Amino acid sequence: MEIFLAILGILMVSLLALYVLFPRMLYGFLRNTLRRKGKLTAKSIQVGDMNWPYLEGGPSDGEPLVLLHGFGGDKDNWAIYAPEIVGKYRLIAPDLPGFGENIRDIDRDYDMATQASRVRDFLNAMGIDKCHIGGNSMGGFVSLRFALDYPERLISMTLFNNAGVVGANESKLQKEALAGKNPLEIHSPDDVKRMLAFVAHKPMKVPGQFRKIFYEDFAVHRELLDKIFWNLVEDGTEKALNDQLDQVKAPTLIIWGRHDQLIDVSCVNVLEDGIPNSESAVFEEVGHVPMIENPKGTAERHLEFLAKY
Repeated sequence: MEIFLAILGILMVSLLALYVLFPRMLYGFLRNTLRRKGKLTAKSIQVGDMNWPYLEGGPSDGEPLVLLHGFGGDKDNWAIYAPEIVGKYRLIAPDLPGFGENIRDIDRDYDMATQASRVRDFLNAMGIDKCHIGGNSMGGFVSLRFALDYPERLISMTLFNNAGVVGANESKLQKEALAGKNPLEIHSPDDVKRMLAFVAHKPMKVPGQFRKIFYEDFAVHRELLDKIFWNLVEDGTEKALNDQLDQVKAPTLIIWGRHDQLIDVSCVNVLEDGIPNSESAVFEEVGHVPMIENPKGTAERHLEFLAKY
């Protein structure tokens, strides 16, 4: 027992030292632990002049399930969700251009139609003719645009609190954007707490050193992220897809968190009324990222839907 306690003490001291002296190293270790739990492997593929990093898990001969992250996110947004979903499906979660480890060139275009065409190019490079697609927030907007532009490439589509349509009620984000403010901009390490509380209904507590990492990563790409945010706002208002929803051919599942402050839950009715073959699930006590806030419940509903197709 004494030896066990001594070893435990050494491990705790070592972790504390890593947290204080080398927080990025510890952050990377924890990120990789989540990937291993989800049986995800980090890979990359050349697509034109872009190198696309992505996570992949599940059987190589399974039906492809491509999941797209939201604004400010990356491929690891799906790591917590992966343990619930891998098994039958070949899960593929890429970094979209402008985010994560993908190209972050401010001189390129990042409108939703362009991003959808890049996802098509990514699938071509991967040798995937048809897939199930899913996306959260901005990634859901890209997925919806993809479904309209390349319907022959989809088996089904799942939208997680997606942007791209206008609901009956304005969200807090919409109100602030109309006033010329970007509520997703991070101004300091402490401001990370505000942003997380804005996105999630019951946000997890993030240690100070990790909040510092989030802020530093945002600050490096502040100008690019600001450009993409306002691009997204313009596409989601002036080019909203409400009047095109009846053209969606893919069977569609709409998943939402009741307490989303970014995109109001009233969008569920717009989507379900507009998309011919669609169904929905709204989760209580959940905000903008149901696959992170309620991974088990979200995955259960998602798998039930996927099994039909």
